[in-house]
Amino acid sequence: MAWGETGAWLEGKGNERLYQRLLDDAQDAASRNSRRKKIITPDEMPWEMSRQGLLKHLINENMNTRMETVDAYMQILPPGSRSGKHRHLAEECVYVIEGCGYDLHQDSDVEIGDTFEWHIQPEVKRYDWEAGDVIYIPPNTVHQHFNADPSKPARLISSTNRIFKQIGLNTLEQMEDSPDFDPSVVLNEEIVREYLRGLRGKK
Repeated sequence: MAWGETGAWLEGKGNERLYQRLLDDAQDAASRNSRRKKIITPDEMPWEMSRQGLLKHLINENMNTRMETVDAYMQILPPGSRSGKHRHLAEECVYVIEGCGYDLHQDSDVEIGDTFEWHIQPEVKRYDWEAGDVIYIPPNTVHQHFNADPSKPARLISSTNRIFKQIGLNTLEQMEDSPDFDPSVVLNEEIVREYLRGLRGKK
């Protein structure tokens, strides 16, 4: 033993039961999980008028569900409208429920030093999609969804892995807001129907 360092590691008066907290948390997991939702009904899935657009959250870490690692939401793009433009480290899988349109993607390069520095490539790539397609969005790709139909809405289901956030790599960055974004709107069924009919939203 390196007794010469005794003066350093003997310092400190605090006493904490940190390891015991880990044991208690593990022991309580089964009981805690039994109180979390396995079934989420539509009325428990909140709407959000977000900077990314009109969303109905299906699974989110703030919804007290049993799902530990995945977040998912349904996004509605009103006729002729578009989502916001953003990027995030987690890859994303998007299923097109209805409608047709296209995505614009820009890849990013990373330099890792004391911090992560992302450099967005100038090339913009277009990917056309329609109902039944799955859109893959690679990690840290700048992306935006466009509804190409001027008369009908598009609906998308998006899922991402929240583990990146849990390990401190939540690099979510918003570059452009959806034209439908209105922070004063309180969504309900009637208002959502108006967005779907093109009576609200895109300016």
